Amino acid sequence: MPWKETTTMEQKVEFICEWLSGKYSITELCKAFGISRPTAYRIISLYEKHGIEGLLKQSKAPINHPNRTKGEVETKILNLKEQYSKWGAKKIRILLFNYFTEEDIPSVITVHNILLRNGLVCPQKRLRRVKPIYPIFDPIHCNEVWSADYKGKFKMGNRKYCHALTIADSKSRFLFSAKGHYSENFNSVKAEFIKVFRKYGLPKQIHTDNGSPFGAVSSIQRFTKLSYWFIDLGILPVFSDPAHPEQNGRHERMHRDLKAACAFKPAYDLKPQQLKLNHFVKEYNTIRPHEALEMKTPASIHRLSTIPFPERIRKYEYPEKMKVMNVTMNGSVRWKSYYWVYITRGLIGKQVAAEELGNGIWRVFYRNVFLGYFNEKDIRIKEKTTRLSTNLV
Repeated sequence: MPWKETTTMEQKVEFICEWLSGKYSITELCKAFGISRPTAYRIISLYEKHGIEGLLKQSKAPINHPNRTKGEVETKILNLKEQYSKWGAKKIRILLFNYFTEEDIPSVITVHNILLRNGLVCPQKRLRRVKPIYPIFDPIHCNEVWSADYKGKFKMGNRKYCHALTIADSKSRFLFSAKGHYSENFNSVKAEFIKVFRKYGLPKQIHTDNGSPFGAVSSIQRFTKLSYWFIDLGILPVFSDPAHPEQNGRHERMHRDLKAACAFKPAYDLKPQQLKLNHFVKEYNTIRPHEALEMKTPASIHRLSTIPFPERIRKYEYPEKMKVMNVTMNGSVRWKSYYWVYITRGLIGKQVAAEELGNGIWRVFYRNVFLGYFNEKDIRIKEKTTRLSTNLV
C-alpha cells in the first residue's frame, strides 16, 4: 500500500531501519511498503545526504519564482492599504503606477491575494437571492402559465416502467393530461402536447423543471428542442431553478395524489395503466374539491384559452436592422465568412438573428426570444468557435 499521510515520517524511518539491517533487498522492501523502486532509492539518497532530517516532507515549490512580486512592491501595497483602508485591490493597483514601472506591477488578483494573505481583506456580505420574475408563480388568470413534468417512473406488473407525463393549468389546477409512456422523449411529449393544444388552446408560458426533454442546464437559457418548438408556437418556456422542485409546488402536490392513486397498485401493462390515469384525471378535475380554489373543482374554474393551436407554424420575419443567420448541422452560425459562433443543436436548420449593441457586442435572438451575447473581437483574437453567453461582458 502507498504511504499513509498521517504516518509518512514513521514509515520512512521504518523503511530506513529495515534497509540498514541488511536483511532485505530493495525489491522486498518495496513490496512490503507498497512503494516503487525510484521512491525507495530517493528516500535512501535523502537519508545518506541529510540524515533523518532529510526524510521530512520537502516543499516542491521553487526557491526563486520568476514571477514573484518584488518585496518593495508588496510593502507599498500594504502601506497604501493602511493609508486607504476602504479601498480594494483595483484602486490600490492603480496607485502603484505612481511608484513603479508597469512590468513590476502585479495583476489585480495578485494584489488582492497579497492583501488577503496579510489579513487586510474584509469578506463581502453575500447578496440576498432575489425572487425571479419568471416563471409566474401566482398567475391571475387561467392559461397564463401551464406546468408540465414527468411523474417519477414506477414499475408495472410486466416489470416495465411507466413514465406519466402530466400537463396542468397553474391557476385553476385543471389537469389536461396524464399520459403514460414507456420512456421520456421528445416525440412522445410533443405528440401529447399537440392533442392538448388542439383541445384547450395555447398558454402564454409553460413552466417545467430542468430534466429532459423539457430543459437542459448546460444549454443556452436551458432551452431544448422542445423549448424551441414552444417558442415557434408563441409560448415562452420557463424553468424552476435547478434542485428547487418547490417552485412548481402545485404540480408536485398533484403528483403526490397521482402516485397514491395509480402507482402503489399499478396495472399489468401500459394500456390498463392508462385507464387508471384517465380515471384519476377525471376525478381530480371534476370531483375532488381543492382548498386553494375555495373547495371548488378545477373544472368549474378553468376556461379555455383564446389562443388557438396553429396547424402550420408561420415564418418569423426579423427586423431589417438585424443580421439573419442559418444554424448549420453543427449547431453553429457562420460569422464573417470564416468564423463560427456556436448557438445550439436544438436550432439546427432554423434561423437566428443578431443585433449589434456596439463595441463588437452582438445580441442574438431566436424569433422574439433572447438567447445570449457574443463578442466579435473575441472571435478574431481566438480565431476559433466561440459560444454565446447570457452575461454582457
